[in-house]
Amino acid sequence: MKKRGLRILVLSFYYPPDLSAGSFRTSSLVAALQKNLPEGSHVDVFSTLPNRYSSFLMNAPEEEHLDNLTIKRVRLPAHQSGIVDQSRAFITYWRQVTRFVAVNEYDLVFGTSSRLMTAVLAARVAGMKKNTALYLDIRDIFVDTIADVFPRASSLVVTPLFSQLEKWTVRRADKVNLISRGFSSYFQERYPLQSFSYFTNGIDAEFLDVSTFSLVAQSKPVPTVLYAGNVGEGQGLHRILPSLAKRMRGRVLFKVIGDGGRLTALKEAVASAGVDNVVFSSPVERDVLIAEYADADVLFLHLNDFEAFKKVLPSKLFEYAATGKPIWAGVSGHAAEFIGDEVKNAQVFPPCDELLAVQAFEKLDPVWTDRSDFVGKFSRSNIMNAMAQDVCSVAVQGKRG
Repeated sequence: MKKRGLRILVLSFYYPPDLSAGSFRTSSLVAALQKNLPEGSHVDVFSTLPNRYSSFLMNAPEEEHLDNLTIKRVRLPAHQSGIVDQSRAFITYWRQVTRFVAVNEYDLVFGTSSRLMTAVLAARVAGMKKNTALYLDIRDIFVDTIADVFPRASSLVVTPLFSQLEKWTVRRADKVNLISRGFSSYFQERYPLQSFSYFTNGIDAEFLDVSTFSLVAQSKPVPTVLYAGNVGEGQGLHRILPSLAKRMRGRVLFKVIGDGGRLTALKEAVASAGVDNVVFSSPVERDVLIAEYADADVLFLHLNDFEAFKKVLPSKLFEYAATGKPIWAGVSGHAAEFIGDEVKNAQVFPPCDELLAVQAFEKLDPVWTDRSDFVGKFSRSNIMNAMAQDVCSVAVQGKRG
């Protein structure tokens, strides 16, 4: 009789063709799992139809069957970036997941989560099934960011609730991966008995061909400084870009490609500042984004001035670094240390400080830089292959248990 392989459920709120760090990370892990799982194994991915940005909606099948992989995508109600809308959308996702898993058995549930609740859902699903292992991939410390992101009155109410949810979820897990080593002190202090790994973000295959970016950009009246990514409270562009653009008027052209909850606030602040050297563009597919990177002279990165963000390591940094273009980064804490240690021709300034930002810009070398060592070290496929092996090991141990 043929021996049954492993059955793994992957929960990720975002999945390709949606544009997000979680989407790209999860698809790479799934590809690695398909290669590393024993014969007869199967992976179920449960995600959502593209929904992160209302300005970037792509068609995708609600269900796909590919060899040892099944992908199911939930259709969500229309929503924007508000807390109420996001909560309604996630409740829909939660309900659909629990219905789906009710008729299936799994050896392991894998949940990747930035805002905690997908991790909570993964723990709930694993708890519904006897002898099902739980592997969590934590991409942010949600409890730590509540005080910075939520109004003070709200944070006093919700912080204790989410602290308890985090405690229940992390303690339930058989293994927890922390995407940033900056998270280590927070989690190890609170959960000293838990087993942690540190599989970071990485560079996707599309960004590994450095010849794409090493060509000199066409001559321009002023260099183009490109920001590409989410435009939310966490990035804090509305707090730095209007004043910085005003100081750099005539010296650079800022180009912002993205969408998010603070895009309107950013546009209004730019208009109020009366600057004409900031242009905006909606999110684009990755092949178009690569062309934008190639055409840019400097790549801009910024995190808001929140205490919690001193622990994070932005995923965007990895693809930025792979291009070889100069990097101008408003970050602090672990991200600043990482850039100093790992990324050549990158200058860091304190978040939201336009005066020191200008000084940092003037220290950049306006040339392409060979970062092949960085690319080799942080190839996403290598990182996810190692992570997939770790996931498989936990699944096998759970099956034996």
